[in-house]
Amino acid sequence: MQLTHFTDLGLRVLIYLTYPDRTEPVTITEIATQFAISRNHLVKVVHFLAQQGWIVTARGKGGGMALSQPIETYRLGHLISTLEGHTELIDCAKPACGLKGQCQLKHILDQAQKSFYAVLDSYTLRDAVATPTREAIISLHQLRLQATVS
Repeated sequence: MQLTHFTDLGLRVLIYLTYPDRTEPVTITEIATQFAISRNHLVKVVHFLAQQGWIVTARGKGGGMALSQPIETYRLGHLISTLEGHTELIDCAKPACGLKGQCQLKHILDQAQKSFYAVLDSYTLRDAVATPTREAIISLHQLRLQATVS
């Protein structure tokens, strides 16, 4: 199983926003630069995160984004399943399967997927940004500050 690029970017944004020592909001351009990703694609991701209520955004000069809740309230299983679109691992209807209703594979895969998300839900965004990730986030923010001073 592989997570989509959309989910990957959504998680990167949320992780980047966990840095607590910001005095100004984080911008889409900043994140796109820090992770060397398409700004246009990131706009879609940020819009989705805001629609979910996971981040707050402000437009215009001095605008940007921030987490809307404390980091320990973000459950990884919920984040990932929502970013992934709650998709099933297999769809027995497309294309139609002659074994539909008599095959145990679908049941097994559904059970495995539920277990996957249950394990992820035992972790929060706070867990995901524990050391050494925290130090990497701090370094990214310090690099940004150095670039703006230079």
